[in-house]
Amino acid sequence: MKSNLTGDLKPLIYDLDLNELADLFMTWREPDYRAEQVWKGVYQNLAPSFGDILTLPLSLRDRLAETFSYTGLISVKSLISHDASTQKILFQISGGYRIETVLMTYNQRHTLCISTQSGCAMGCVFCATGQMGLNRSLTSGEIIEQVIYLTRQLKLKGQKPTNIVFMGMGEPFHNYEATMEAIQRLNHPLGLNLGERRFTISTVGIIPKITRFTNEHRQINLAISLHAADNDLRSKLLPINKKYPLEELFDVCYEYVATTKRRITFEWALIEGLNDQPVQARALAMRLKGLLCHVNIIPLNPTYRYDGEPSSYPRAKEFKNILVSKGIPCTIRLKRGVDIQAGCGQLATRNKPELTILKEG
Repeated sequence: MKSNLTGDLKPLIYDLDLNELADLFMTWREPDYRAEQVWKGVYQNLAPSFGDILTLPLSLRDRLAETFSYTGLISVKSLISHDASTQKILFQISGGYRIETVLMTYNQRHTLCISTQSGCAMGCVFCATGQMGLNRSLTSGEIIEQVIYLTRQLKLKGQKPTNIVFMGMGEPFHNYEATMEAIQRLNHPLGLNLGERRFTISTVGIIPKITRFTNEHRQINLAISLHAADNDLRSKLLPINKKYPLEELFDVCYEYVATTKRRITFEWALIEGLNDQPVQARALAMRLKGLLCHVNIIPLNPTYRYDGEPSSYPRAKEFKNILVSKGIPCTIRLKRGVDIQAGCGQLATRNKPELTILKEG
């Protein structure tokens, strides 16, 4: 058990799977179907509290409220980008720590960018979360509740989440069990019933966890934060490369594709004069030769503690054209939410100046 935000030692309801809830209700001498009623109330009807699960008798609603915490997140601030396509929410979690979560809208697509940790231990130099260091990992329930919170918001507009990306704060494979448990519950047919292919996990390249992920034969999408095609440069940008160098990383990437027959996405933040030259593009193409993959490139998003500058669009276009000419599918990703520091690599909860709030939600 962990302390919730009020200081009471209560487990979070989202930390239980359906079988655990059913086992509990058996000890409470409740009928078998009660667990399913709670599950549907929480995940399908998106009830805001135990008291709102009206299929349950009042006595059971009261007992659940006495036993479990229904909320592990408190919304501190919500920012909406100038073009209204992106919303960022700052949450407080137990222990006094904070996380940020992002909702992005693309026409009919509604993508939730979810955090798995408060801060991050990976130390990627251009990433605001990495600049924070790690506070703690989230529980599976805290990961799930971010999704539930945004799903409730979308429901008010008659909308639903279409994609969930674990590209928020933290390294998902550094919190592997909680991340995978959260996906399993969100994927459950009696839960949100989101297919595994709607989820994407982004990792800096923790090789043992990529191998484990490969052997589990999941349909979840895999993305690798790459950002450099040689070990010297990548180690300067991503310290994890000193432990898991590119040769070993690409060995497991090729094994992943051979085993699962699924495509890998490689993410590349273009930094002016550092990793945006044609020589890097050609080196990357050599690394990816014969691999089922796609490259997402995006000019660097600014962060408070990194002096690098984003590459110009012409340089990004040249980088892309070199990859495409070598047969590597590539996209220049559209920037979203940069004005509210909600872009890739910008999520952080301290050590950055106050934002100019364009629109509060």
